[in-house]
Amino acid sequence: MTTGYRAPDQTAMSAQSTTEVQRPVAGAWRLTELLPDADEATVAAAIADLERQVSDFESLRDTLARDLPPAALVDALRRFDTLVEGMYRLSGFSMLYLAADTRSEQALTLRSRVRDTLATLTNRTLFFTLWWKQLDAAAADRLLAALADEPDYHHYLADLRRLSQFSLDERSEQVVNLKNANGIEALMTIYSLATNRLEFRLRIDGEERIMTRDQVQSLVYSPRGEVREAAYRELFRVFESEAELLGQIYLNRVRDWHAENLRLRGYPSPIAVRNRANDVPDEAVDTLLEVTAESVGVFQRYFRLKAGWLGCDRLRRYDLYAPLAASDSAIPYGDAVELVLDTLGSFHPRLADLAGRVFGDQHIDAEIRSAKKSGAFCATILPHQTPWLLVNYTGKVRDVATLAHELGHAVHSMLAADHSVLTQQPSLPLAETASVFAEMLLTDRLLAGEASPRVRRELLASAVDDIFATVLRQAYFTRFEAAAHQAVLEGKPPSALDELYAETLRDQFGDAVDVTDEFRREWILIPHLFQSPFYCYAYSFGQLLVLALYQRYREQGEAFVPGYLQLLAHGGSARPQEILSEAGVDITDAGFWRGGVRLIERMVTELESSATGD
Repeated sequence: MTTGYRAPDQTAMSAQSTTEVQRPVAGAWRLTELLPDADEATVAAAIADLERQVSDFESLRDTLARDLPPAALVDALRRFDTLVEGMYRLSGFSMLYLAADTRSEQALTLRSRVRDTLATLTNRTLFFTLWWKQLDAAAADRLLAALADEPDYHHYLADLRRLSQFSLDERSEQVVNLKNANGIEALMTIYSLATNRLEFRLRIDGEERIMTRDQVQSLVYSPRGEVREAAYRELFRVFESEAELLGQIYLNRVRDWHAENLRLRGYPSPIAVRNRANDVPDEAVDTLLEVTAESVGVFQRYFRLKAGWLGCDRLRRYDLYAPLAASDSAIPYGDAVELVLDTLGSFHPRLADLAGRVFGDQHIDAEIRSAKKSGAFCATILPHQTPWLLVNYTGKVRDVATLAHELGHAVHSMLAADHSVLTQQPSLPLAETASVFAEMLLTDRLLAGEASPRVRRELLASAVDDIFATVLRQAYFTRFEAAAHQAVLEGKPPSALDELYAETLRDQFGDAVDVTDEFRREWILIPHLFQSPFYCYAYSFGQLLVLALYQRYREQGEAFVPGYLQLLAHGGSARPQEILSEAGVDITDAGFWRGGVRLIERMVTELESSATGD
């Protein structure tokens, strides 16, 4: 008998939406909407069904020509849409199943099997998108003009044409897919396996505890300085034991990125690969990174201010996220859920209704388990399904903010659920719009409920801590990546990357923060650098964008809401510049990005004013 995934019994959860959701418990998620279980018969049947669909789709190959009737193209797109949904369903199940237990041999085997299977099936469908990319402009324009009543398909096809210059011939694309499935993608699975299995030991108040990475990382927000330092030191101690392995994984990640994307596909630079995928001009990203670098002085002012509040002459890097409140109290999970849902509902009832579906459908995994994937994410698999959320809820205020963040992602997806699976997901820089906005709503909600100047200061300082981590820190990760990729291509070892990372720390903190030498190797702790090169600037993009949008919300009130909901409802069905232009935003304008920095500066100035009353 094969043992497989079974839906957890979460009788404390209600299948009803939002305001009717019973008080939830931090349990595991249910995946039965994707597959009933992970038994061999179930998986084999799903794969067989996909293979039948692919065989049927392959029959279209000989019908594709420059004079293809528009109706035939729409029919092909609908069949392709259905086929992609089936692939996403199987892939999503295997990904979520493994995330729930990264040590499960069955889950690892299934993920590898699904990856290989889908690579093979995708190769058999490549003829369709490659035909479209290589079609002459006149024929393509004729067919696009006939798709006025199919806006999702129109945008999808137009977007494919945008990337056609970086496409290879069909056979080469097939080879790349197969090599990736058993090469770089498999290596990233090994990276996840190697890091998620790590155990950390900390002695706190005389008691030695064995902890997960998320549990240790939550301690860097402890009100006790010795606990924060011990947490960082333990993180570095354990990762140092894996530094040689992780360093080699990173070198190979960079070389693979360069070999495929620059040598074979012809992208002009490593970061341009991500920019084109995000459909954001290089100019806009360059401007964003320049403006964030200009903001270091604002954050250094804040760090000096925080040092005084903590009673030290100079802030230690260990104390960067130190809370000003001396509270170690835990927030029950049920209270956190109620607070976030109520906050979303106060902005617009529909947001709370949509977010409530995550709990009602049992699509959240919030409990702490040793083999569970670290961090947090929201996974949208199919438009008509409620997204799945993974969080590791330890009861800290920061975990409440994380819950709001991930529910924001879920709401964004659900607002765009009327679109095709091909166009539902927003471009990466816009993907943070709802999540960061939800966090800001939560912060304002907490500030509004506090009359005490000291408590308000603590809440505002916590918000600036988060903005630093999202804006400046992520932008400097991207700056590090650009330098690191160049260094790797020049044949330099991982130790050389340590110095490059140390330079970014000096640029960020100047003399405002005391950074010990061990932080120079912090880069090996950052998953995105390995798994998604140049992903991180999207956080900076999203945060500064939301700061500007949120300022408009404060000024316009209810009048702001319809336009904001429409922005989210676009999903990925239009180009980012078009979506933002509709909202009055020019992402190539440094003045726009500086507007977000000015809001940060006002927050720091307010904190400086509050310090005069101490």
